[in-house]
Amino acid sequence: MRGSMVDCSGGGFDRQKLLSYHAMSSSIEAVLRTAREARNEQRFHDAKRALLEGLESCRHNGQQTELPVVLKALGQIERDMGNPEVALLLYEEAVTIYRNQDQPFALAHTIRHVADIQQDLGRADLAEPNYREALAIYRDHPETSPLDLANAIRGLAILTFDTGSPEEARRLWQEAHDLYAAANVEPGVQESARRLALLASR
Repeated sequence: MRGSMVDCSGGGFDRQKLLSYHAMSSSIEAVLRTAREARNEQRFHDAKRALLEGLESCRHNGQQTELPVVLKALGQIERDMGNPEVALLLYEEAVTIYRNQDQPFALAHTIRHVADIQQDLGRADLAEPNYREALAIYRDHPETSPLDLANAIRGLAILTFDTGSPEEARRLWQEAHDLYAAANVEPGVQESARRLALLASR
């Protein structure tokens, strides 16, 4: 078959398609790098502009691996710019994509961000099941890092305290405290210690 660089072993790899895919992936990596640099310098509009271009490219080229990454990055910028409702839609789209991929940690991390935004918007009723789902995914995988698990627990601990479940909040904050200590994250250790002291005084 002339012009079709096909692997004769039956794998069907087309060299030109592979090269094109790697070029597109490199382009998205450059977009993400540009956006990170702009965000670090608080040039949020520049970051958003770059990410919108990357988003259009991902949709046009069917880059399902890169698409949720760009959606999350854009969602973070929208949060930075004070647009939580817009950010929520972007993160929710990323969750939908991850549910069709075998990326449990990316799914759990994104669900947690959805819950964080919902809680910020005063929708504890929506945030709670999302926190619990993210936490269940993390607990189901022994490879979960202490920091990822602690961050998921933290959100649920805040929510349970705010919604009047002090016993569960106390248990969650104690677990978060121990995990932050294991991860050597001193701000997390200090916050959880303060929260536990507050609960003990009630």
